Amino acid sequence: MTDASLAPAKPRRGLRALELDLRLLGMIGAFVLIAVAFHLASDGRFITPRNLFNLTIQTASVAIMATGMVFVIVTRHIDLSVGSVLATCSAVMAMTQTLVVPDWLGLGLGHPATAWIAIAAGIATGALIGAFHGWLIGYLTIPAFIVTLGGLLIWRNVAWYLTDGQTIGPLDETFQLFGGINGTLGETGSWVLGGLAALAVVWALWSARRGKMAHDFPVKPLWAEIAVGAAAIGAILGFVALLNAYTIPSRVLARRFEARGEVMPEGLVQGYGVPISVVLLIAVAIVMTVIARRTRFGRYIFATGGNPDAAELSGIDTRWLTVKIFALLGVLCAISAIVASARLTNHSNDIGVLDELRVIAAAVIGGTALKGGVGTIYGAIIGALIMQSLQSGMAMVGVDAPLQNIVVGGVLVLAVWIDIVYRKRAGA
Repeated sequence: MTDASLAPAKPRRGLRALELDLRLLGMIGAFVLIAVAFHLASDGRFITPRNLFNLTIQTASVAIMATGMVFVIVTRHIDLSVGSVLATCSAVMAMTQTLVVPDWLGLGLGHPATAWIAIAAGIATGALIGAFHGWLIGYLTIPAFIVTLGGLLIWRNVAWYLTDGQTIGPLDETFQLFGGINGTLGETGSWVLGGLAALAVVWALWSARRGKMAHDFPVKPLWAEIAVGAAAIGAILGFVALLNAYTIPSRVLARRFEARGEVMPEGLVQGYGVPISVVLLIAVAIVMTVIARRTRFGRYIFATGGNPDAAELSGIDTRWLTVKIFALLGVLCAISAIVASARLTNHSNDIGVLDELRVIAAAVIGGTALKGGVGTIYGAIIGALIMQSLQSGMAMVGVDAPLQNIVVGGVLVLAVWIDIVYRKRAGA
């Protein structure tokens, strides 16, 4: 070893000291460009509190499933059945609320336990379906593409038979709180959430810096840490302010006061705030990130994706790991079914149609490598936001549905090509 190799690395200066993730910046930049383009094309209707509020609740369902799809693709598998599994879970929860709980258990639709019984039934259904898929793939060694392609056809029609092809609703009011506009934190609750998130950012940066210093690892300049923290906190508080700016219509507000037996004060204005479905997405993102980065299960996932043969030789039970990964995705499909059906206030036969495309595209656009071993949770969520922005923006400017699907398909192919080029250059 030479003296140069033993010398400490020189600290980075300027913007390079921020050590920013270029892929993350690229995705954020793509979203900003899409938003600005559609804002101009729609005569200023895209970047508004109302549209961005709707965009967040429309993104939540796909983004939740996309976090699980990251683990599946990282381990070199694929799941084409997520939309159909969502439909079956939604049908089970709808039938539980309208048939099982009132007729079999003797509890009314508005009973406090109705929604939670239905949610438990839906999550159990998703976990069992996912585990069954994982068992077929892991232990019977049937390719995931075939298993989940069959699941796409099977579970979509199981949902149809469970409901006799009918729309089931209205759903329980407590259940509807998870859908978005029917359940929000309000202005005060949203600011509290934003404040807690800002404190979490400060704690995370400080904790990471202290850990690096304790092990004599190089750290960013203090100004760089402050700049990154300020940017993150500004984004969080700006997001909260934007959602609070979408005000509840006065007639809706008046009905709420009337239902409580109160009189609405003259000139009262209230914002919706952060939807509960978005809070649920944030909770899922945190849990999945912790699993990916801080648990043995997560390390096994990325080790298996990087080199399946080496992982198995090192003692990892890759078959059982496959079962757990697909069971986890099944649970996330059930959670997405809660969000999707609660937003619609009913279960319909077309719920989750084409979600397979959207979820896989979100994961790939977010940087998950189809060859396995690489992927991030936050990338999948941003990818879902980009996908939904494209569809919402095209619908807003009057693009026909067939052309929308053509554009989305083209974007998916383009994203994969960009990912290939990026990885080749990074490895060069």
